This record gives sequence, structure tokens and C-alpha cells, in this order.
Amino acid sequence: MIRFADFEDPARLVLMAGPCVIESEEHVNRMAEAIAAMAREAGFPYVFKASFDKANRTSVKSFRGPGAEEGLAILSRLRARGFSVVTDIHEPAQAGAAAGAVDILQIPAFLCRQTDLLVEAGRTGKIVNVKKGQFVSPNDMANAVEKVASTGNRQVVLTERGSSFGYNNLVVDMRGMRIMARQAPVVFDATHSVQLPGGAGSSSGGQPEFIEPLASAAVATGISGIFVEVHDEPEKALSDGANALRLSLLPKFLRRLRAIHEAARAAE
Repeated sequence: MIRFADFEDPARLVLMAGPCVIESEEHVNRMAEAIAAMAREAGFPYVFKASFDKANRTSVKSFRGPGAEEGLAILSRLRARGFSVVTDIHEPAQAGAAAGAVDILQIPAFLCRQTDLLVEAGRTGKIVNVKKGQFVSPNDMANAVEKVASTGNRQVVLTERGSSFGYNNLVVDMRGMRIMARQAPVVFDATHSVQLPGGAGSSSGGQPEFIEPLASAAVATGISGIFVEVHDEPEKALSDGANALRLSLLPKFLRRLRAIHEAARAAE
């Protein structure tokens, strides 16, 4: 199972990957098994990612997931099979229940300043992955780390996922990952960073052709992990398919990142 020490070990590059949202238990199991095999082949510690509720979808009509009760039960059964799991929480009241089902609690970017949410996540004793808000500077994420750490839990990871650049667009400042690494281990979200928020009107668009080059550059900065939403059929995904990495492309993607990671370490 994943440990916080895996994020602190410069020899390791943690992979957090899976579909944006739980579409069905069968799909969760199939994706987890396929990605885990690819991660093992490439030498990545692996954490399965899927959300039980996407509370920040662009449209009220968008699919949100099965909800907390059913979704956490699915993730708990997956974890019981030996998979490490990360999922989002959106409200302080969800922290305790989610902590019983997963290994890492993830704070969505829009909520990275929410003190009560960060504190409740910290109180669970679980690893807390805080995504940097599109509107927050890298230096300011020290405050998010401090809020979680105020509970005595210092197992905090920070994730870069791009910054707002005008309307419906994001840009990644590679300097930010070095800055945040002074505060906590850093993960790069390679798929939300190529998202075009709200760019499709009632949903977000994306530019998946930039997933690999941005992830390659991020790994070269010395990060601790990669976050990537993966789907076997992105065109049929119920959430964020426009910026997901196709499952069949994952092995090549991981091999490239592994080579860059090893070259960067050798050059130190």
C-alpha cells in the first residue's frame, strides 16, 4: 500500500491514475487492474484515482457519480483487494467516511483554501493531497499545508494543475513546482493542466496532445509524482473525457517519464 515515504523518496515517482469519476464498479475494477499492470511494468508505485461525486461539474445536468455511500463502498472493496486509492472530498463531513475507504484524501483545487475541509482531512491521519487552486500562487500553498499540519498530520502532498490564463484556458508555470517542493512533496496533474475549463459550453474541453510534453517537463523539475486521468474510451467518458489520456497510450507515456526521471536524477 502507498506510504507518505513513497512521495518523499527521490528514487520513486508515484503514479495516481484512473477515470475522473466512478462510472460503475466493473469499470473501476477493469481500469484499476489494467493501469496497475502498466505501472508495475514501468516501475511506478500506483494509486488508483476516481471520484465518488464530482460536485464541481460545469453544468447541473452533468453526471456526478454514484454518490458517497455507493461510491465509497466501491472504492473500499477495491482497496480490500490490495489497491491503494485516492478520492476527492468536498465537505468536512465527508472526511471521516472517505478515510475509512481510501488511502489518500484529495482536496479539489477550487477548495484548497477551505480551512474546515483541510482541517477535517488532516484529523483523519490520512495522506492529504491538496490541489493548487487555479487562482493561487505556489508560495501561498504554504497556508494550505499549515492548515492540515495544525492537526498534527504532516502527511501533505501538493498538486500542480495549471493556473487560469484569461478565460477557458490554463497555463503551467514550471517554476511553481520547485517553489511548492519547499513546502511538501509535489505531484503534477498532467490532464487537468490541459483542460479548457468550461470551454465546451456546458462542459470543459481539453487539449490531450499536450499531456505528454507537459508531464515530461514537470518530471524533469524533480517532482514526486504524476497524476493523470485515464480512460479506455475517452470519447465515451462520463466526465472529463476531453482531457483524459487514452489507456492504450499509458505504457509509452510511463516509459518516457521513467527515462526522464532517471536521467534527471543521474544529472544531479
